[in-house]
Amino acid sequence: MGAVMNKIVTILGARPQFIKAGAVSREIINNKDTSNNLNEIIIHTGQHYDEKMSDIFFSEMHIPKPKYFLDINNKSHGAMTGQMIERIENVLIKESPDWVLVYGDTNSTLAGAIAASKLNIKIAHIEAGLRSFNMKMPEEINRILTDRLSSILFCPTQTAINNLEKEGVSSWNNYTKTLLCGDVMLDSSNFYKKYAQKPLNIELQNNFLLCTIHRAENTDNLDRLMNIFTGLNEISKKIQIVLPLHPRTKKIIKNMDIDTDKVHIIDPVGYLNMIWLLDNCSLVMTDSGGLQKEAYFFKKKCITLRDETEWIELVDIGANKVVGTNKKNIVNAYHDSLEATDSPFETKLYGDGQASKKIITELLD
Repeated sequence: MGAVMNKIVTILGARPQFIKAGAVSREIINNKDTSNNLNEIIIHTGQHYDEKMSDIFFSEMHIPKPKYFLDINNKSHGAMTGQMIERIENVLIKESPDWVLVYGDTNSTLAGAIAASKLNIKIAHIEAGLRSFNMKMPEEINRILTDRLSSILFCPTQTAINNLEKEGVSSWNNYTKTLLCGDVMLDSSNFYKKYAQKPLNIELQNNFLLCTIHRAENTDNLDRLMNIFTGLNEISKKIQIVLPLHPRTKKIIKNMDIDTDKVHIIDPVGYLNMIWLLDNCSLVMTDSGGLQKEAYFFKKKCITLRDETEWIELVDIGANKVVGTNKKNIVNAYHDSLEATDSPFETKLYGDGQASKKIITELLD
């Protein structure tokens, strides 16, 4: 009897999704020799696209190149999601997969889930069950709806499982299965650490703080942005702050005449550079969801420049402090981090770095 072919269509749109999906794709490739053969086809919606996501990006990151590139970006949420649903549906009809695999909480995630569900194709959602409990965030809507449509929910943490149980997942009529598999981002961080590269042409002191600011709730709000930089300027008297900043945010800051002289602003860096900065910094300050977790993977405390976080378990163990954008809170959190003597990094909150293996084993079951 010949090998059973399981076809998976993976739908991705944002750069962080490719990095997470890389861990699962490598596991699929590792399973090619087994009796249960796996064939993965990747759709890149184009939601986040720039010249840095070229062929070089995929080869450097050891990620398979997408078969389909939809080039849907720079549109409103409705237009983007609607066009993605239509185009993804065409691909799914053509490819007829056994599974559709989606990640996280982007418009690409939701569009993939809707297109697959209408065609009665089983959906697996990786990073399921996360909740910020802020329905004003488009990501929160995407998460909730994608979870509701999925056949298997691969949860990174026990908190995520608990969230789904509170929402009554066991009574959902699509017989949804939940699985605590750990976090694929930990798999990726472990894999890429050996490929980390120091950024070129940057003067770094031995002791530096790594900061990122990119969320629209901060960059598009003058008061919040002004408060953040007032706090950073104060902290920079004590420690070098390295801030990779998107050109769009740089332009906003320049137009608003915000003082950034004391902060060491650099151009955006690639993931392998970011891994190096994470590994070598003394503290992380960010509004990024992913970086909060990666700071933990690299045993660095994190100060979160948002009003809430999906990763409440990091707050519970003292690895992360959510401070919003109040200058006093930002500065105080920095000083508190200097005085802290606890080491909250012994707990394995996000599994054992084998999430990808568990996901593929389950999909083959």
